[in-house]
Amino acid sequence: MKIFFYLFISLAASRALAEDVPKLFADFFKPNTPVKAQIGIILPPPEISKYIQKVELAQRGDPTWFRTYSKEAKPGTPLPFHEKLGLTRAEYDDYIALWGKRDFKPVEEVVLLLRATSNNTWTLTGTGSASNLTTVRYLPKEDVFQSPNGILKRLDDIDADPESMLGAWTGKEWRFEEETSLSKIKENFAIGRMKGKPFGVIIYRSQELSSTGKVLLDKTLLIRFVDASAVAKKSEKKPAAKKPVKK
Repeated sequence: MKIFFYLFISLAASRALAEDVPKLFADFFKPNTPVKAQIGIILPPPEISKYIQKVELAQRGDPTWFRTYSKEAKPGTPLPFHEKLGLTRAEYDDYIALWGKRDFKPVEEVVLLLRATSNNTWTLTGTGSASNLTTVRYLPKEDVFQSPNGILKRLDDIDADPESMLGAWTGKEWRFEEETSLSKIKENFAIGRMKGKPFGVIIYRSQELSSTGKVLLDKTLLIRFVDASAVAKKSEKKPAAKKPVKK
């Protein structure tokens, strides 16, 4: 009877905990349940490097124009064609075609775990390099993240352009920024899902620059994991297999 009682209490507690999981994480994780993930980088085919070198050479020739032109373009996407890019129209078209073949390259297999922490906060812990995520905690009531640097405030929702580095994806993002006479600190956390692919994604970056612009710290994590909800929806849409007709 005691075993049954303790089992009942344990299940009830787990159910209550699951119900309290912030929606931000509930779409992707169950509390205290390990999720396999990959840390990686986005790489286009190596053939694109010859065009990048030409653009960089042109940029050094007229840096003022490049700064102005870059501000007018969509953030994170290739610059629109212009003669000053240093590429012919045919070379630019080939560059865009190669850019379209960029892909996620895993560099480290990790495990993520969502857990409730003190003072009604939530933390994603991770193995390997993903352990850097434990420096930020989510406060559901305030909808902010807190790190040793300070409070990461909510930004506008993400709806990335298909031509952006990661491709088309939607998500939510938070940022902390602070600038003093000694340094400039920026910290970002974003979580979302890729469009048309069964993957969730987490991007975390922490940067610190000295007053002279020297890089003191630059940690970037691009983490991809299977989006269980997307997989479930896809399987629900599959038509039931037709039974063979007996003759």
